[in-house]
Amino acid sequence: MSTPIAPTDLPTTLGTLRASNYQPKSVREEIRANLEQRLADGLPLTSDVLGYEDTVLPQLETALLAGHDIILLGERGQAKTRMIRSLVELLDEWLPIVEGSEIRDDPFAPISAYAIELVAQKGEDTPVAWIHRSQRFAEKLASPDTSMADLIGEVDPIKVAGGLFLDDPKALSYGLVPKSNRGIFAMNELPDLAERIQVGLLNVLEERDVQIRGHLVRLDLDVMVVATANPEDYTNRGRLITPLKDRFGSQIRTHYPYELTTEIAIMHQEARLPMAPVPITVPWFIDDIVARVSHVARKSHVISQSSGVSVRLSIANYEIVVANALRRTLRTKDGSVVPRVSDLSAMVQSTQGKIEFDTMDDSDSDQVIAALVSLAVRQCFAEHVLLEEGPAIVEAFNTEALVHTGDDLPDRDYLAVLAAMPSLDAPARRIAGPSANDGELASAVEFVLEGLYLTKRLAKDASGARALYRSRNR
Repeated sequence: MSTPIAPTDLPTTLGTLRASNYQPKSVREEIRANLEQRLADGLPLTSDVLGYEDTVLPQLETALLAGHDIILLGERGQAKTRMIRSLVELLDEWLPIVEGSEIRDDPFAPISAYAIELVAQKGEDTPVAWIHRSQRFAEKLASPDTSMADLIGEVDPIKVAGGLFLDDPKALSYGLVPKSNRGIFAMNELPDLAERIQVGLLNVLEERDVQIRGHLVRLDLDVMVVATANPEDYTNRGRLITPLKDRFGSQIRTHYPYELTTEIAIMHQEARLPMAPVPITVPWFIDDIVARVSHVARKSHVISQSSGVSVRLSIANYEIVVANALRRTLRTKDGSVVPRVSDLSAMVQSTQGKIEFDTMDDSDSDQVIAALVSLAVRQCFAEHVLLEEGPAIVEAFNTEALVHTGDDLPDRDYLAVLAAMPSLDAPARRIAGPSANDGELASAVEFVLEGLYLTKRLAKDASGARALYRSRNR
């Protein structure tokens, strides 16, 4: 995304900036003032993150009003990075800097050798540039090979080769932290940073300065630091040094969605569904089941809970189920793309890379994932379906009825089942809804049959996504 162009009526020199009565503010003052205005206007801190309205976001707002550096503590896939990036919107839209400054020097109080010298030479004619708030955010993923030069800075050999002395401050190449001056610096997965590099951040968080090795240079920075960490690394492995933990003003614990409705809303917000030649309609029970798979996985004793079960699992599963339904529709020429229970088998491929197992070999992962899906279907059916016609449907199967299902069968095959089995017609239409199309009716038929099987009222012979439902008496 391109950076907006600064308005042409903004001051372009130090003198005109001073005459405009511009009052410089620290990063924390900017964020506090803009957040206070948002809260006074009844606006949320961010509308991009769902499920934290009563838990995480109030804590984050309080920490920002207090002017704290913040560490967000949570397992993977809990929107930590998204929340950090949303903080940019709390900065003023435009910020004046000394033109050409690497570290966004304040024209009224420059700190770099370049800006100090330029202001001394040109005085009120010092050129001023304006940067957009989107440029005032720097982000680094911590890794063991991250160096002090990456974060703080080092002597630039090219500048030295160009004629500068080694001890000349202008020979320095600044790292990400100084370049984040008058902005926000984010460090993801902070415990993965080598301990000797963590030591280099101590002054940034307490004294608000950086010192670059071998140079008598000290930069008084104005930067807000926000970090993320996984609880397993943060507490169990002890990889975050104690003095660094102590310097963060607030530690905020994130979490996975508590409610299925929240997980479903996130799926709808984040999923990127394929383009289709016909309409895509996802039944309510497919939404519920896909979201529920993640919830039951987060409670499963065979899934590593310390690694977490990311919300990205729900999103990826939602996308793959719809894609499998689209693949069928392109072949059967049905009038709409409607996922069915048989399409849920496709979730094996989207789930395997997103969960870790505690007590078993990965070779058994297919069976575990299938069991999670079955549990989710059974819970959804038990909670939402009151099947008064259950005995009549079971009786129909006792009279030699058989029903074939599969992710490759057209909708018309299911409509034929409804015509041949009137006891199944009413519940399927009730579940699908009064304005259901053929695809939704077909999906509802599969849901009813699978529900009856999982509640031990029908038998099922399955092979992949294909199934044969029959009486338990045969």
